[in-house]
Amino acid sequence: MYQHILLAADGSNNAIRAAKEAAYIASLIPDAEVEILFVVDLSKVKEEVLHSQNHEEIELKRKQKLMPVQQELTEKDVKYRVTFLNGDPGPMIVDYANKNSVDLLIIGSRGLNSLQEFVLGSVSHKVVKRAHCPVMIVK
Repeated sequence: MYQHILLAADGSNNAIRAAKEAAYIASLIPDAEVEILFVVDLSKVKEEVLHSQNHEEIELKRKQKLMPVQQELTEKDVKYRVTFLNGDPGPMIVDYANKNSVDLLIIGSRGLNSLQEFVLGSVSHKVVKRAHCPVMIVK
């Protein structure tokens, strides 16, 4: 059924809730693997560089953001791997999912109301509209 589950994660509380769902689903399916996709938002890289001393520190901070997500998967004894990409999160997640035979894409949502989503845009909304695979949004 869902052998390749793509979990879009950024280390936020929304991503941790999504990781719990991914871990639960994957734990029910023999041989399922969760791929954690962390898209480094290029609009935020400048801030990372200003607050870090070197490239290794930036990489370490990114990996630390994913530790709670990885812990959720480990607790359920779920096989996983981590992939880092650079770019605009919405389009990058969609492009990656569409090109990599993803069976299910799971993403957290901030729970924006209609006006906020219209004004701010929503990564989860962009993903749902353009992904060719089933998408689960976790609130």
